[in-house]
Amino acid sequence: MSKQTYKFCLCFRRRFKLGVGGPPDDVKDLFSRYSDNGVMTSDHLQRFMVEVQGDHTATKEDAEVAIDATIKEMKHLPIFHRRVLNLDAFFRYLFGESNLPLPFPPKVMHDMDASLAHYFIFTGHNSYLTGNQISSNCSVVPIIESLKRGVRVIELDMWPNSTKDDIDIVHGGTLTAPVKLDKCLEAIKTYAFVASDYPIILTLEDHLTPDLQAKVAKMVTETYGDVLYTYTGTDAMKDFPSPESLKKRIVVSTKPPKEYLDTTKSMKEHDEDSVKINASAEEDVWGVELSDPFEKQKLIDEDHKDEDFQYEEETVKQNVEPEYKQLIAIQAKKLKGGVKDWLHDDPTAAKRISLRETRLEKAIENHAADVIRFTQRNLLRVFPKGSRVDSSNYNPLIGWTHGAQMVAFNMQTHGRSLWLMQGMFRANGGCGYVKKPDFLLENGDVDKIFDPKATLPVKKTLKVKVYMGDGWHLDFKRTHFDVYSPPDFYVKVGIAGVGADSMMKKTKIIQDDWIPKWEEEFEFPLTVPELALLRVEVHEYDMTEKDDFGGQTCLPVFELRSGIRAVPLHDEKGNKYKSVKLLMRFEFV
Repeated sequence: MSKQTYKFCLCFRRRFKLGVGGPPDDVKDLFSRYSDNGVMTSDHLQRFMVEVQGDHTATKEDAEVAIDATIKEMKHLPIFHRRVLNLDAFFRYLFGESNLPLPFPPKVMHDMDASLAHYFIFTGHNSYLTGNQISSNCSVVPIIESLKRGVRVIELDMWPNSTKDDIDIVHGGTLTAPVKLDKCLEAIKTYAFVASDYPIILTLEDHLTPDLQAKVAKMVTETYGDVLYTYTGTDAMKDFPSPESLKKRIVVSTKPPKEYLDTTKSMKEHDEDSVKINASAEEDVWGVELSDPFEKQKLIDEDHKDEDFQYEEETVKQNVEPEYKQLIAIQAKKLKGGVKDWLHDDPTAAKRISLRETRLEKAIENHAADVIRFTQRNLLRVFPKGSRVDSSNYNPLIGWTHGAQMVAFNMQTHGRSLWLMQGMFRANGGCGYVKKPDFLLENGDVDKIFDPKATLPVKKTLKVKVYMGDGWHLDFKRTHFDVYSPPDFYVKVGIAGVGADSMMKKTKIIQDDWIPKWEEEFEFPLTVPELALLRVEVHEYDMTEKDDFGGQTCLPVFELRSGIRAVPLHDEKGNKYKSVKLLMRFEFV
C-alpha cells in the first residue's frame, strides 16, 4: 500500500463577538450616589443634572421629560413604573439624543443685533461645482446641499453663454460644464431658509457686459421680490446691518460695475453635444497652448492675481446699468497697491475685500493688527489658492484668528479642514452666524490689538474623558473593518485653535470589540478657549494597511456642555451616523 501525504490547512477565524456594553465604572458610581435602593427619581435626576452635568437651570419637569423619553426608548426592557430609572435606564439616558455635548435643543444664543462684520459667517467657495475646479459639472445640487447644511454665503461666477444672450454659471476658462443662472437663483430661493432664518449673502463674480448685467438685475428682482435686500441710502453704507435685521433676506455682494471683462477670448465654447476649450483662447489666456487643462494651474501667478481664474486681457469702459448697480448691497472692492491700501478703513463706507489664502498669510506676517482692525467694521473674505484644483481646503483658523468673517470653503469635498468648518458652525444653534469674541472687536492702539501668536496665560483647562463607544455594529457591516474579526478601535482627541492651544492625543487600541471601552482622560490647557475647537476622531487599527476611518466630530469648546455626554459621530463628509456615538465627560478647570 503506497503512502500518501496529506496536507492540512488550518485556518483560524476569530469570532465576531459583540462585547458587553455595560456602564463604565464612573456611571455606576454616579448612579449609586444619586439614587436610592437602585431607583433614580426625577428629584434625583434633577440634582444630577445640576451638580454633575452643570445644567444649573434644570428643573424637576426637565428631569421628568428626560425620564419619560428614556423609558419610551426602552419599551422592551422591564421598568418598575413610570418616571424612575434603574441603572440600565440611567445609562441609556446618558447615551440618549437629549444628552448632547452642545446646547439642546439647538437655539440661537448669541447677540444678533450687531453689524455683519462682528460675525463669522458660514461661507462657500464656487458653490455650484460638484467636484474639482477644472473639469467637474456645475449644478444646483451642491448649492442645495450647502444651504441644507446651513451655509449662508453662496458664490456664483457669471459668464455670458456661447451665444452671448444669456448667463451661465461656470468656472471660467475651464472644462466645467455650465448651469443656468436662473436655475441657481430658483434653487437658492427654495432652500435659502430651510436650515436658518438668517440672511443669505450672494457673492457674484461678474464677467458680464452691461446688457447681461441688466438681465441679471431683472432675473434677481423678479425671482426674489421683497426677499431681496436693497440699500436705498443716498450715501455709501457706513456700517453693515445686523443679521437680525436681515432675517429671511437675500443680500447681493459684488464689485461695482464700472467696467467689465471682455470674455470673447477667455470663455470656453460649448454646444449641445460637447464642452471644449477653444484652442486660440487657451493660447491667449494662458500664454501657451495646452492640451491638459490641469497643467494650466502651473502657470497661475499666485502673487499677482486678486481672484482665482480671472482673466483681464481687455477691459472696456461701459455705461453702468442702474438697475444692476442697485442690486449691490455689499460692495466688494478690487485690490490695488500694497497691504496698507487693501486694509484701508474708510470711515464713510463699509466694504468687502477678498484675499487668497496665501495672500492673507503674507499680510499677517507684518500687518496682523491691521487685518484685525480692518475686520472690525469691514468684511474680509478668504478663498482657496488656485492650485487647489482638487477642491481641497485650508486651515480656517488662520482667517478666524485674524477676524476674517467669510472663510470660503469648497463644500463638495471632505477632510479635516472642512470638519473644522462644520464644527465652528455647529455653534449658535447652527444658524450660520457665530459672534466673534470681544477681543477681536476691541479697537485701540496696535499693541492692544489681539495677537494670535502672543504668549498668553492659560485661561482654563479642558479635561476630556473618553469612556466608550457604541453603534458601529448597527451602522456598518460586520466585515467592514476586518473580514475575520471585530474591529480594533482607538480615539484621537485634541484641540484646533491658536498655535499654543493646538494639539492631538490618542487612546490605547481596544482589540476585537464592537463596543470598546477606553476610560482614558486627557487635559488641554487653553489660552484662547473662545477660538478653540474640540476634534474627535475614531480609527480602526490596521497592522498592514492604512487605518480605517470610524467616525469624527468637531465641537466648539466655547459652547461645550460639561458633564457626561453622548457625542454623535459623523462620516467623512460630515453626515451624522444613525447610531455611532462616544460617551465622554467634559470638565472645565
